[in-house]
Amino acid sequence: MDGVTLTPLKRIHNPKGDIFHAMKRSDAGFDEFGEAYFSTVHKGDIKGWKKHTKMTLNIVVPIGEIEFVIYNEDTKDFFSLKLSNNNYQRMTIKPNLWMAFRGIAKNNMLLNLASLEHDPSESIDCDLEKIKYEW
Repeated sequence: MDGVTLTPLKRIHNPKGDIFHAMKRSDAGFDEFGEAYFSTVHKGDIKGWKKHTKMTLNIVVPIGEIEFVIYNEDTKDFFSLKLSNNNYQRMTIKPNLWMAFRGIAKNNMLLNLASLEHDPSESIDCDLEKIKYEW
């Protein structure tokens, strides 16, 4: 989908605990740095729909498995992807796309490396029922 980029990431095995790469300044998809935050989602729960009007998201799932659905309001297209330890990639999402996500595993956590600091006036939320998607 236009506005969504997937970047394979390194996971380095270490007998005392693995190292999960997330993002470097030199990586494709890096816009600028605003803030980093973690978000959890319980198994079966869905968070969304949300559309950022200026922020670029860079999402990584180091724990669990999360299904992401991106919706382009202009083309009426959906893009879905499950990110996890087994599918360890960074998903870059440009502004003006709707996103929702659902927890698949028992424990799920994502990291967002956002291009801007949180600003509630920069994003739009809508109820899950407003954008029809078969979860």
